[in-house]
Amino acid sequence: MIWKTVGKGLVAGLAGVAAMTLAEKLEQAFTRRPNSYVPAHTLERLLGLRRKPDRERLVLNHVMHWGQGAVGGVIRALMASRGVSGPFASFMFTGIRLSIDQTLENATGVGAPPWTWPRDEQIIDVLHKAVYAFTTGAVADRLVPQQTR
Repeated sequence: MIWKTVGKGLVAGLAGVAAMTLAEKLEQAFTRRPNSYVPAHTLERLLGLRRKPDRERLVLNHVMHWGQGAVGGVIRALMASRGVSGPFASFMFTGIRLSIDQTLENATGVGAPPWTWPRDEQIIDVLHKAVYAFTTGAVADRLVPQQTR
């Protein structure tokens, strides 16, 4: 049963990343904000890889971006399997998703604490992670049956 939940969580997480990526691209079309290579920088540090110019980091960026989202979806699927579901669970999961990013980025020395960011960047990041969390939650809640004892 746990492996089915893990698999469904990976699917839910990938759906969340797809929605978040679409939201990011739409936002960038309006704000002209450039792509972030923080995911690639973080993965480089985690794996001890040599640093490359950003134009050579696209694959690493996608691996980290999609990989974190897929793995995060497992957490949300496990929540759903235990009856922690619905919009409030997705709201809570937004904080979990933000924490995953910030823990990895700051532990590797790539990121800066969010309270040091410009306010508009904080808002954009929270909104994108909320899109991810609510999409992941909706898919997980639909795919994962609640376990009974």
